[in-house]
Amino acid sequence: MAERSFAHEVKKLREGAGTTFAGEGILAVTKALLQSGVAYVGGYQGAPISHLMDVLGDAHEILEELDVYFENSASEATAAAMMAASVNYPLRGAITFKSTVGTNVAADALANLASGGVRGGALVIVGEDYGEGSSIMQERSHAFAMKSQMWLLDPRPNVEAIVNAVEAGFELSEASNTPVMLQLRLRSCHLYGSFTAKDNVRPPMTVKDAVENPSRQLDRIVLPPASFLHEKEKLEDRWPAAVEFIRSRGLNEVIGAGTADVGIIVQGGVYNTLNRAMELLGCSDAFGNTTVPTYVMNVTYPVVDSEILDFVADKRAVLLVEEGQPDYIEQSLNTILRRAGSEVILHGKDLLPVGGEYTAAAVTRGLHAFLSKHLPAAVSAKPSLLLPKTDPASPFAPRVDAEVVRARPPGLCTGCPERPIFSALKLAEKQTGKQHHVSADIGCHLFAINEPFNLGATTMGYGLGSAGAAALNSKDADRRTVAVMGDGGFWHNGLTSGVGNAVFNQSDQMLVVVDNAYSAATGGQDVLSSRADSQLRSTKHPIERAVRGIGVTWAKTIANTYDIAKLRDVFVDALTTPSSGPKVVVAQSECMLNKERREKPLRKQAMQSGKRVVKERFGVDAETCTGDHACIRVSGCPSLSVKPNPDPMRTDPVATVLDSCVGCGVCGANAHAASLCPSFYRSDLVHNPSWRDKTLARLRRAWIGLMSAGVERRAARYEMVEELA
Repeated sequence: MAERSFAHEVKKLREGAGTTFAGEGILAVTKALLQSGVAYVGGYQGAPISHLMDVLGDAHEILEELDVYFENSASEATAAAMMAASVNYPLRGAITFKSTVGTNVAADALANLASGGVRGGALVIVGEDYGEGSSIMQERSHAFAMKSQMWLLDPRPNVEAIVNAVEAGFELSEASNTPVMLQLRLRSCHLYGSFTAKDNVRPPMTVKDAVENPSRQLDRIVLPPASFLHEKEKLEDRWPAAVEFIRSRGLNEVIGAGTADVGIIVQGGVYNTLNRAMELLGCSDAFGNTTVPTYVMNVTYPVVDSEILDFVADKRAVLLVEEGQPDYIEQSLNTILRRAGSEVILHGKDLLPVGGEYTAAAVTRGLHAFLSKHLPAAVSAKPSLLLPKTDPASPFAPRVDAEVVRARPPGLCTGCPERPIFSALKLAEKQTGKQHHVSADIGCHLFAINEPFNLGATTMGYGLGSAGAAALNSKDADRRTVAVMGDGGFWHNGLTSGVGNAVFNQSDQMLVVVDNAYSAATGGQDVLSSRADSQLRSTKHPIERAVRGIGVTWAKTIANTYDIAKLRDVFVDALTTPSSGPKVVVAQSECMLNKERREKPLRKQAMQSGKRVVKERFGVDAETCTGDHACIRVSGCPSLSVKPNPDPMRTDPVATVLDSCVGCGVCGANAHAASLCPSFYRSDLVHNPSWRDKTLARLRRAWIGLMSAGVERRAARYEMVEELA
């Protein structure tokens, strides 16, 4: 079950030549693939291209009609290795994954692919996750393109430009026998726009045709002496062919040519931000009609020397807008210009930030510094963002004391089944009296490093939680190391790199596999152990069976993570048992977000049709609550908050449960398992109550009124005595 369904949107993929296709960037990319005659597509989900995998999955009927093969790959390495189909056959193939973490995983396969080269167009669609909205380490994909000499497209954030880049990417790949990377930034994936559609094209050769007509070329296999010749091919044949194709097709653009004797060179993906900065300074409008010549690098690798030299030929100075570090393009341009004897002044990261996302504010400041120095007449406006932070008119002037605004790190969702896992682990540590090194992993469970759990010391990559604890394995230590990974990471990489490695080396760690039934952190896609029925994929393969299959002898599956006391006892057992070798605890409960996505529409439909619907809610008895807030410290649920104490004799605020509660019961289970106060209660919210519900409600109200009557009378007497006194 993916984060959302595109079943309605994918109908647009059938639109034919001459129609206006309107939609999100990801949907446009899918349409461009079909228009290009793609034969196979694969990939691994991850922001910002998770939705591309979801769209392809929802469009499986259209793909099947066109004989296009599609699969959700087990990892990015699997997806990259798929492209071997384009080595010996004229099959156009595309794969997609998140970068740079996905490219890291796929690097071995991509390096071999780039070495031997391809016959069919091979397009790697990389979701560039760099900048302020990123969830990963701050690196660029550019290094991978340079390292393996794959060509890198970075089109302007414009739906039509992106579609053209997809189609041109296949052609460039075939013209130069080289795989091509298409870099799509976060905003490019989710922007909306339109373009004139073409007919979908059935691939001239399908995967079925290739299977039935096997072919091989010995000189394409990466073994000496062929591997030495591949490097020679890259330099003498493929590179010149790529440069010629880029020049002849005009993939890079010059905007505002001849309007000034200074210029700007910009990566295509940053063009919209640059134009906004120019608009703020008064030297362009919203449609890109600029008074400063701009060379837009829709292809950032290879750099076309002759185009650079042509652009700067009549310029005194040029500003390069290159987001991120290292400054690969700036170094390349300096080499090109100095070798050619050009005297043009090249500015770049001397005026712009060395690292970090190039926001409109950052680019405006750098551009203003450049134009003020070399073309001050072009600046006709001075936006307030250029004012110093000390100026009250600046949008960046501090409005409140920085100490008042507290950091708000990401946390687990309300009702998340992973929260009780870490509550149980904290309680297990308390019971054993020992703290443990916890090797964390990529996924929602990584949020446990923050308050209130403070669990997790390192994270080394997706599915590498167990491997990250490999060195911390001592037979003489008085405690075990704890490792964590999710079910998505387990099937991606963890089974072999983590569990298999621990079995082979007899590691004495305790591994907790968080099995929430999906690859939840990437949007809720199914994995091998998902419990859902699927017509397209094979599911329901238990994780415990997999780990026992490779040699784990101590393994237990807990089918309900909300049973904190039981989970705590299993952790204590795993941490104290004399049994050697890895101990694996599989903690199962469905991702609450996916559960709510599935059940909320059903509840709403049932309520509208008049059916009886019961929803559990939890609360705190304010008169019983002591106000020590231990329940919040051991849980951290977003639905647990505080409110004023109703007792005038007490000043400490009491705990309360907000309306966002989903009735998971973690608060009450924590209170019981940790021997906290008994102030939590459960209530059932009944929609469309039956006659039995109404009768019971009347009886309960009557009974409560009868039992409390004496209390009320005594309270009234005391109040009367106080008034008389």
